[in-house]
Amino acid sequence: MGLALAGHVYRHPVTLVTDPGLEPIIQRMLTAYGARVDVVCEPHPVGGWQQARKDRVAQLLAADSRAWNPNQYSNPDNVDAYRPLALELLAQLGRIDVLVCSVGTGGHSAGVARVLCEFNPEMQLIGVDTIGSTIFGQPASSRLMRGLGSSIYPGNVDYGAFNEVHWVAPAEAVWACRTLAATQYASGGWSVGAVALVAGWAARTFSPDTTIAAVFPDGPQRYFDTIYNDEYCNQHQLLGGEPPTEPDEIATPLDTVVSRWTRSTTVVNPTLAVA
Repeated sequence: MGLALAGHVYRHPVTLVTDPGLEPIIQRMLTAYGARVDVVCEPHPVGGWQQARKDRVAQLLAADSRAWNPNQYSNPDNVDAYRPLALELLAQLGRIDVLVCSVGTGGHSAGVARVLCEFNPEMQLIGVDTIGSTIFGQPASSRLMRGLGSSIYPGNVDYGAFNEVHWVAPAEAVWACRTLAATQYASGGWSVGAVALVAGWAARTFSPDTTIAAVFPDGPQRYFDTIYNDEYCNQHQLLGGEPPTEPDEIATPLDTVVSRWTRSTTVVNPTLAVA
């Protein structure tokens, strides 16, 4: 949406490459805002939909020498752009002891944490991923949740900044989203539910004088056909009970394939192993 707006402001044509999982409301709004939406039809056999989208972008770039790709996965400007958000958090909350962030491109977790650590070097960063994501060393598998997780290794992920990582399953994120809506009159999408679940655990686990900040990337509007749709949730077996109050624990992300809320205080960079 931001790129479509920038294209409109600067009178630059914008082509956005996506896949069939993009919510229809967003695709229609992007078209209304003047962007061209290019939908890939098949996932890459190894890199999934993300690699398929990257391959399509490469084709478009090769076909037009004037084209430019912002490359959100490995563009340092993605990380740097979050300095204002970090400063806003500091202005409102003062010293921040724990930051809870979902991890997709790696941009906002790296960017916000980097600035907060300038003011509190002891700050702890908790990453929130989805089951089936490869970012922190788990094997790739089909992922229902969008907005966090990855089937590729984004260059913006600052592995050394994380103190621990949590993986959350779709049903657990749905429960958290709906609980937020019912109790706080505010909610969001998959990332918000996963982060809320982990941030709630952190609030119960750390000492009462700990200041915990959690980043909620969006609101609920684009998820009315998924998270907030009973028919969709029943189809994917996402309803029916509260999640556990504590995550499972594994020594390293390579120990076992996780299928529900799980944490590890050993953070590995799988790209080093791949290399």
